[in-house]
Amino acid sequence: MLISTAYAQSAGGSTEQQIFGFLPIILMFVVLYFLMIRPQMKKSKEHRTMLEALKKGDEVVTAGGLVGRISKVGESYVTLDVAGTEMHFQKGSIQVLLPNGTIKAL
Repeated sequence: MLISTAYAQSAGGSTEQQIFGFLPIILMFVVLYFLMIRPQMKKSKEHRTMLEALKKGDEVVTAGGLVGRISKVGESYVTLDVAGTEMHFQKGSIQVLLPNGTIKAL
């Protein structure tokens, strides 16, 4: 008497409506991949390639900002000559490979 009759709706619509409902979410992931994930993977690959190509005599900048010349290259460590002092660094801490002659110009 006081409660009206309730009718249940069907669970969802057609298959096409469900696909169109997920389309914006799928597009967001595609845009996210091309704007954020792919460039980061490309940058990481370039850094890895640069680290593998390091050789004695290269001038580099470390993550801490030290500029030095490579005097010895090991499997996972690099020895840098920084102002006449030899220091050991992990290869991953090398950030930038400088053109030869940069240290003399500083």
